[in-house]
Amino acid sequence: MIAESVEKIRERSDRACLKSGRNASDVTLLAVAKTFPAERIAEVVSCGVRDIGENYVQELLAKREALTDAGIRWHFIGHLQSNKVKYIASWIHLIHAVDSTRLAEEINRKAESAGRIIDVLLEVNSTGEESKFGVSPSDVEGLVRSVEHCGNIRVYGLMTMSLFLPDPEGSRPYYRSMRKLRERLSQLDQKNVEMKHLSMGMTGDFEVAIEEGATIVRIGTALFGKRKPG
Repeated sequence: MIAESVEKIRERSDRACLKSGRNASDVTLLAVAKTFPAERIAEVVSCGVRDIGENYVQELLAKREALTDAGIRWHFIGHLQSNKVKYIASWIHLIHAVDSTRLAEEINRKAESAGRIIDVLLEVNSTGEESKFGVSPSDVEGLVRSVEHCGNIRVYGLMTMSLFLPDPEGSRPYYRSMRKLRERLSQLDQKNVEMKHLSMGMTGDFEVAIEEGATIVRIGTALFGKRKPG
């Protein structure tokens, strides 16, 4: 079942890339494994998906311990508390949801202690919903400039979540605005900024996100099925 799901998602992703004149290799499939056991992740990895996203540090640590030999690139995609950074700083591949100078500075401190540079994405609240984390589009440049002194993080792009809509086309304006925002921020002359990634698009609208420039799509339900409540 998972092998079939991976194949279907890749086919849909490839079609979206072809439609928008992009290379399929420019888009990373990130499997969102929240609540699913390590055994299911191992199935996905066996199908060639190496990028795995988790929302909670404790769950991430447990699964990483269970899958030490799987060659996984672990992404943290949830709301990260500053006091949890120390648990992942020495090995995390990418942190998707940095939304404050304070959090960025803590990641920088822990990265310096670990002797590495950590790639981070800035979370943008592109829809203006009060229930969502992230900075407003108008405040993103200020956040970027506020972390200029952080030499052990690289601002590697932007991340956003769209509205949950029955028609994926409704997400297009938000994703398009993110692409334009990334293009503008790419012009900043700041040493620790390289606007490579746009992390946007999920099971319901990832093809639209790809057409609008997503480089990472976060897929959970289409890979693993619906999560059990509770």
